[in-house]
This record gives sequence, structure tokens and C-alpha cells, in this order.
Amino acid sequence: MTEPAKPPRRSRKGTPDDALAAAYDAAWQAGLPPQEARWTARPWVHPSDRASAGREARTRVPRVSHATLELRADRDPIAILEAQEQDRLPELVPLRHERMAASPFAYYRGTPAVMAHDLADTPRTDILVQASGDAHISNFGLFASPERTLVFDANDFDETLPGPWEWDVKRLATSIVIACRENGFSPAVTRRCTLAAVRSYRQWMARYATMRLIDIWYASITDATIREAAETSGWLEGRAAKARRERLEAIFTKARQRDGMRAFESLTAVVDGRRVILDDPPVITHVEVPGGPSALERTFVDYRATMAENRRDFLERYRFVDFALKVVGVGSVGTRCFVLVLEGRDENDPLIMQAKEATASVLEPHLGASAHPHHGQRVVVGQQLMQAVSDIFLGWTTGPGGRDYYFRQLWDMKGSVDTTTLQEPGMAFYGAICAWSLARAHANTGDGVAIAAYLGTSDKFDGAIADFAEAYADVNERDHRAYLAAIESGRVSVPPAE
Repeated sequence: MTEPAKPPRRSRKGTPDDALAAAYDAAWQAGLPPQEARWTARPWVHPSDRASAGREARTRVPRVSHATLELRADRDPIAILEAQEQDRLPELVPLRHERMAASPFAYYRGTPAVMAHDLADTPRTDILVQASGDAHISNFGLFASPERTLVFDANDFDETLPGPWEWDVKRLATSIVIACRENGFSPAVTRRCTLAAVRSYRQWMARYATMRLIDIWYASITDATIREAAETSGWLEGRAAKARRERLEAIFTKARQRDGMRAFESLTAVVDGRRVILDDPPVITHVEVPGGPSALERTFVDYRATMAENRRDFLERYRFVDFALKVVGVGSVGTRCFVLVLEGRDENDPLIMQAKEATASVLEPHLGASAHPHHGQRVVVGQQLMQAVSDIFLGWTTGPGGRDYYFRQLWDMKGSVDTTTLQEPGMAFYGAICAWSLARAHANTGDGVAIAAYLGTSDKFDGAIADFAEAYADVNERDHRAYLAAIESGRVSVPPAE
């Protein structure tokens, strides 16, 4: 019987010494991020040093200091909004005002510029992430991944920019307080819901801090993981369990049904033998484009050029059918936003696209200009950085008149939660899921190890953010009342009564 052959002994000859290995590493490393940060893990920094930096930041910025809210004496929210509206479509601005006036939460949705102004003076660690800039609870939702899995993530990136992670957490927490108050929750219940979200952010950040970078990149929140979280959290226990489970499944089912075909059926019809978008003024209207079809040709060519070649080739198989101006959201009303209908194999193979104007982020006056001179590119890159998976048709272009736009699908299994229908357990659970998504985005784009070390295991940060959120919700209510008074006085216009 012969002995098994021994594997050849590896030679150490040719192995680079420490100096050569360091030189190779230096050749690989990228420079610092475009926006200056007090702390960054790029180029590569050992995790122990990153954790030390996070803990040391507590000395400079104590966690309890995040409760601080000191407003500037010259603060004028209406003036901030008026400046933002200077370049919007004037005929739609009154509609924006009307939508913002509907409630304190609607007003909050339309005023990220005001909050960015107020956040600029709050304590921050200067550990930067790709910030949303508008991370309120209605800017999260369900949509389809390229693999047709239902995922949950942030879904609005018009204001995204590298910035302080704390600002996103404060905007999310404040939105929960405002939503709870509108639902008639007591102060104690409201605080429990807010604390649940901040605790979720802190605990998920701690978990991401221990994970491999590639595992954070691939991590996502799906309908399956939401079901699992609902079971383990106890939300699906007790007498209300059956009704809650049915409601959760109804949200998933509705999202799957809200796809491109549903948009096609809702927005279009055959008129005189041709498929067209139906006008519904002032929400949907056909408009003339400066320069006509030839100007649009350049816009479409430039958009497709921003896509990967395989997707560009696929998209070019569609033909153009129609387009129209479409009003969306609250804060976006007045920007130029278009819906486009494309046709694939035949009239039963539509693709509904959205081209949305991108303007400067509300964070830029306080953090500096974006590294991307094209704001459509800024939005697309920020979205791809923050989301676990993104729309395959994301791209950007310059439209007629030199305005920046980004393209995406209009509906692709789009689902949202109506927060006005939530009771305490549902609001706490939903807020925690939003915070989970935000933590993953921040861990993927910033230094999750340093942030987790800064947050620690106590609830000091949680309580400070809850204090801040309650104080800012009070400010938002006062601002909303002042906004209604400005409408009454005529300073702020609204559509004429019918």
C-alpha cells in the first residue's frame, strides 16, 4: 500500500516583505471622500481604531447633547420656502401650498429645507454617511428588486448628499412624533414609538458593525424578513395577531399589484386609435417642450448613455408613445416631473417611466456643494449607494432648457403604509423597520463601526433623540400655524376655491 503523496511545500520565496506590501496597499487606496470629515474609515483603518474614534467622539459630542435645539433668532421658515420656490412652475406653487397646509405632517413633508437650516446648528460627530436629507417615515416603502422580490427601503433621494448621520435620525424620529400626535396618541405612547425607532437604529448599527462589508452590501429588508421581524418582536401575538397578520399580507399584496401594468391602465387610454396619457389638470397635463422632438432626442440619448450597456441596449428596444407633466408628492410640487409611456413588443407591453427634475439638495447650503455637478447624477448615485437594490432604469440627463433630470420607473410593485391608520404597536413596529433600513444605508456608506461605538449599548442617545424630536415637533406645529396665518393674510397663495 503506497503512502499518499504529500502536498508540495509552499515556498516563501517571492512573498513581498512588509515594505512592498505597504506599497501595494498604498497603490490600491483611494483618497479621502469629497466632503471633509472629522473622521473617515477611508483609506483603510483597523476596526479597533475606528471603534476608538467613535468612543472618543462622545467626549467632544456627548450623546445627551443631541437633545439640544437652539433656533436662530433670524429664522424665517416662509422666506426659506419662498426662496426654494423661485424656480418652480408658478402655476403649480399654490397647489404645493395647499397640500402643505393640510396638516402638520404634510407641512413637515414639504419643509426639509427648513429643518436642514435648523439642524445646521445642532451637535454632530462629523462621521459622515450618504445622508438621505429627507428621511421621514413616508419616504420609505416597498418596491420590487430586479429579481422581482418585494423589498423595503428608503425611496426618496432628491436631497441626498454626504452628511451627518445624526440629521437623518433626527428627521425620522421627529416624523414619528408628528405622525403619532396626528393619530391622537398620548405623549407617553408617542415617546414609546419614537424610542422604539431610535433603539432599532442603534441595535441594527451595532449588528452591522460586526458584519463583513460585503454582507452589509448584500443585506436587504424583504417581505420575508419583515414577517420574521413581526413574529420575533411579538407584534403578531395576542388577540389582534390574526388581524395584524392579514393587514401585513394585504400591504404586500397591494404592492405587488401596483406595477407598470396598473399604471398603464390608470393613466392611459386609446383615443382616436392611439394610446395617450389622459389629462387630469392640474395633476396631469400635456405640455409643449422647448425645441420640440429634436430637443427631446438629445435628452433621451444622454439619459441612455448613463446606463450600463446591457440595459441601454434593452431599453432601446422600446418605442416612445406619449409623455405629460405629472404633479407628485407634497414638497416636490412645482418641480418639473414627467411621466413617459414606452411600448415594447406591442400595445400590451408598456413601460411607464418618470423623469423628475433634480435641483440642489437642501443640505448643500450647510454642507457644501455636491461632488456631482449634475444633480440628476447626485440623486442616482446617492440612491444606488443607500438602497440595497435599485431600479435597473435609473439614469440622468439634461433636459431642454438645461435642467437636470433623473429617470426611473414610475411604479414597480410600489407599496406604502398609511400612517394615519396605525395604532401604537403598528407605529412602533413600522418606525423600527424604517430605522433598520436607515441603519443599513448608513453602515454601507459610512463608518458603521465608529457610529456603533459612539452609540454604545445604553439608551442615552435614544432618549436625547426623543427629546429633540418632541421639541422639534412643537416647532413644526408652530410653523404650521404660522403658515396657515400666512395663507389667510395672502402672503402664501393657494388655488382659488371652486
